[in-house]
Amino acid sequence: MDVELVRLQPWGEGDFWLLERNNSLEMTAHLGGPESAAQLDARHRRYVGLERGRMYRVELAGSGETVGSIGFWEREWRGESVWEAGWGVLPEFQGRGLAARAARAVVDVARADGRHRYLHAFPGLGHPASNSVCRKAGFTLLGEVEFEYPKGCWMTSNDWRVDLQG
Repeated sequence: MDVELVRLQPWGEGDFWLLERNNSLEMTAHLGGPESAAQLDARHRRYVGLERGRMYRVELAGSGETVGSIGFWEREWRGESVWEAGWGVLPEFQGRGLAARAARAVVDVARADGRHRYLHAFPGLGHPASNSVCRKAGFTLLGEVEFEYPKGCWMTSNDWRVDLQG
């Protein structure tokens, strides 16, 4: 079996194009739809300057070809500071297990950081691919929650969690 390996590259100034690619209707259908140019620029600035967490461009280890993005950041959840993870794989690379491999790599990075015990992901109930990534990456399903994303929009999501000390 030929398994494609991924490599995480720290998000940099030159990665704005990837945000633009990820901003299609297809890629944002479960996230409230495409963002404006100003919102994309603000997101890029946050990614470049992220101090509590990390964002990455995901590459195929063999070719260096960019397949998507993944990262984790700090948030308050149920009275404690935790990491939250999020990802996106470009349409032409979906269905190959790359997001799950990248998610396992992000779990390792968050674990090594040592700041928080838990890493969560909150994919919508209607997003089977992202829920599958969580399962394949070793997250534990805690149940359904009401989750705000984007700001002002509430949706029912699954709360998946990895114990970084376990």
